[in-house]
Amino acid sequence: MKRAVLFDLDGVLVDSRHAQLATLAGFATSALGRRVTVANLPAGAATTPREHILAELGYAGAINQDSWDAATATATLSAEVFPFVADTLAALRAADVATGIVTLRSRQRVDWLLPPAVLNLVDVVVCYEDAAPKPAPDGLLLALDKLGVSPGDAVFVGDMASDMHAARAAGVTPIGSGWGFSDPAALTRAGAAVVLPHTDDLAGTLLSLTGARRRGA
Repeated sequence: MKRAVLFDLDGVLVDSRHAQLATLAGFATSALGRRVTVANLPAGAATTPREHILAELGYAGAINQDSWDAATATATLSAEVFPFVADTLAALRAADVATGIVTLRSRQRVDWLLPPAVLNLVDVVVCYEDAAPKPAPDGLLLALDKLGVSPGDAVFVGDMASDMHAARAAGVTPIGSGWGFSDPAALTRAGAAVVLPHTDDLAGTLLSLTGARRRGA
């Protein structure tokens, strides 16, 4: 029986909180013609739709994609892959568990955030342009279809309520990332089957949750 672990990207595999806030601040600075720093952003900016944050800052126009990409490209230089990621992905692959990423990022921005060494350990990446965005289940179902894994044999690790809703809708077990953007209690309320408080032996925990075993165990 083939099994899979799917991951969200931001806040789960990549420590991009500051990068996301810096993108907002950089775009707002350019659009408003005045200095806007991360400290000037409203509370909850990391988990609130960007349009709402920009409106609160006084910008209600359309978001120019070229300007947003420029701000994003600069800000993502401060984003770092979490230290546990490469070893976790390698351990899952060694146990014959397929892996995938389902993200609201565009494919171009995924390449900005993840180095080739990490991307080479992931079996499938589903981006914003590939399927309807979460909380719709489409991206998860597309990833599983590409992997040849049924929803009941997969888990999805995410850090937002929309991740939990998408997993539930897809028939995939939702796993909350306690080190991500959202409060663990919010993930539980959103339907997480379990919220992992830390990343210690993450591969072993995920193998247990999928019913898989380490090779040689």
